[in-house]
Amino acid sequence: MEALYHQTSQLIQDTSDLFHKLDNDTNPEQLENDIQSKINAINGNCEKLDILVFKTPINQRPMAKMRVDQLKYDNRHIQASLINAQNKRRRREQEKSEREQLLSRRFGNDHMAITVDYTAQENASLQNSHRNVDEMIHTGSSILETLRYNRDTLKGAHRRLIDLANTLGLSNATISLIEKRVSQDKYILFGGMFVTLTVIVLVVMYLV
Repeated sequence: MEALYHQTSQLIQDTSDLFHKLDNDTNPEQLENDIQSKINAINGNCEKLDILVFKTPINQRPMAKMRVDQLKYDNRHIQASLINAQNKRRRREQEKSEREQLLSRRFGNDHMAITVDYTAQENASLQNSHRNVDEMIHTGSSILETLRYNRDTLKGAHRRLIDLANTLGLSNATISLIEKRVSQDKYILFGGMFVTLTVIVLVVMYLV
């Protein structure tokens, strides 16, 4: 289990490092596919680790489960970052295409004539706004899903910490300190969810 854990941890680090190349890469789509492949590999390793956790001694099982949960959390964060990067790339490509279309308009021989269909242009702009809103909502949903997973992870970690503390015979003061820290983390989590929802609502109101 240790070998697979360290292998997965290194794979997460390598995957995170690839994001630094996205902005300057000449073929970002291929790099995005490579990142997604690594994310899928990490998911597969985590599934194997989940099975191996139950084969560890009972007194070591809570800590082993926490380590695997941390790998899952890191991987979900990477997945959300990839979705966000893909949305940004698509917006850049759309903006570039619109600029090229504008510059490619032809001028007449006798006079300058640019025929613009304002209705079609307004409709295209509205569609772009809707697409941007959809992308923002999709990204926000991914972030919220990660936050919900963090909440479940915190709950599970709390239970395992108490079980581990009881197993090791820790004092009540130590257990209370652990519970206080978990409670603080919960407030931070809920605060992050509230801020994320607020930003999404404001962006949707602005674009619409």
